[in-house]
Amino acid sequence: MHYSLLLPLWGLAALVLYKVVSAVLISQKRAAKAKQLNCQDAPAYPGLGPFGYKGVQQMLKADKEQLFSNLLVERQNNMEKFTGRPCLTYRVNNLGQTQFGTCDPKNIQHMLAHGFADFDLGPARRGNMMRTLGDGIFVQDGAAWEHSRALLRPNFVREQISDLDMEERHVQSLIKVLPVQSDGWTAETNIQTLFFRLTIDAATEFLFGESVDSQIAESNAVSGGKKDELAFSQNFDSAQRVMAKGFRFADLYWLYNPKSYKENNRVVNDFVKHYVDLALEKGSREKKAEEGHRKYVFLEALAEQTQDPVELRAQLLNILLAGRDTTASLLSWLFHQLLRHPEVFEKLRSAILDSFGSYDDPQDITFATLKGCQYLQACLNETNRLWPVVPGNARRSNKDTTLPRGGGPDGQSPIFIPAGTDVNYSIFVMHRRKDLWGEDAEEFKPERWAGRKPGWEYLPFNGGPRICIGQQFALTEASYVTVRLLQRFDAISASAHELEGTVTSNLTLTSCPARPVTLKLHEAKQ
Repeated sequence: MHYSLLLPLWGLAALVLYKVVSAVLISQKRAAKAKQLNCQDAPAYPGLGPFGYKGVQQMLKADKEQLFSNLLVERQNNMEKFTGRPCLTYRVNNLGQTQFGTCDPKNIQHMLAHGFADFDLGPARRGNMMRTLGDGIFVQDGAAWEHSRALLRPNFVREQISDLDMEERHVQSLIKVLPVQSDGWTAETNIQTLFFRLTIDAATEFLFGESVDSQIAESNAVSGGKKDELAFSQNFDSAQRVMAKGFRFADLYWLYNPKSYKENNRVVNDFVKHYVDLALEKGSREKKAEEGHRKYVFLEALAEQTQDPVELRAQLLNILLAGRDTTASLLSWLFHQLLRHPEVFEKLRSAILDSFGSYDDPQDITFATLKGCQYLQACLNETNRLWPVVPGNARRSNKDTTLPRGGGPDGQSPIFIPAGTDVNYSIFVMHRRKDLWGEDAEEFKPERWAGRKPGWEYLPFNGGPRICIGQQFALTEASYVTVRLLQRFDAISASAHELEGTVTSNLTLTSCPARPVTLKLHEAKQ
């Protein structure tokens, strides 16, 4: 009896001993491998407390204040003071997990390109995002990701993204909700809301074959068997906020699971179910394409590959996230900046009129000419530099590997990255580094792009094999909308209080201005 009671304790002690010995042996093996590879340690971020709990508190506080990217800039500055040198890569203890943070283009390039095979998205990101997005391209690695990317790529060839007739229809819907008053100005309007409606309208038509037409009040395209677009957008945004906060807890993302999250996901999935049903119905009836319809439609192609409604719903949600949020956020940040820089607005409008004529008599607006309008592209590039739509990202090592530099007293030695380690990289911080962009790095100056061909120091659309396949679609759509609006309106204005205070960002999986971009536009004389 006495020995039988002790057996479980002996077993537990043996297990603990095994774990400790295994950890010591693994640590010694990795130390030997790091030495063999001439790696040295990166500096550790100080003052985060046991298990880094203070760091999590800082992140949650920054989320609440809508200043998360600013926190990363502050950490970067603190590390430079702590080390007494430029410190572009450092270690962080996050709830007991050793992670790395970097804003070094060389390290980022290695993860995304040269060392691509050594890094995945990782199980924490997959588990966190799958709760809303399902098993789609933004959570996949390996063969599943390659399959999804191959399936999506035909949607983003030049012939597809050059359909400016579709964009014009949605721009006209936008113009209709910007009526001009007797004084020649529109009413004060939160144009960010209109941009998000425009992009979901365009994205649903471009990707799914039909638009929700949310911009047109009298056209309720999701009535009856479909779901309300406003409810979808609100719940999709809320779900993204849950996912974003979950990332602060690393592998313990599941600890943050508010009661409302289940309802968010239900509404989002009900909305997308309409498109899934449509795809399966078309497939089963082998419906003949409408006359004149020759364009590849992602939804129809995907339904030919799988009849699984869960897989269809996941892929649709992943692509709708990209199609709606990226362009709307870029346009919102652009007009946020134009409000604060009227001289840029005037110069940009002049360039647009010179290249594309007036609103009533537009000339030669094509994919190529939009891309060739240098000052227009400079304004978009500068917006993407200062306020990248995806300001940060991460990879997890799938094997013992290295980063090219960041270790040792001078920060120039390789760093050993054990398997299963997260490396967070901040595009926001990198885009504001004065050694890369000059002393005016935090100022909005489109002129800095004259003659500049950026490398890995400019990364608004990621890089390497996982570079955003929709970047030309996003830039073309943003360019076209900007051209047509500045042809239509010759001045931009906002109340003084709208331009005051610290700029905050609504950071979920993407970033847009936290405060409404409330403005007035003045009608141009044609």
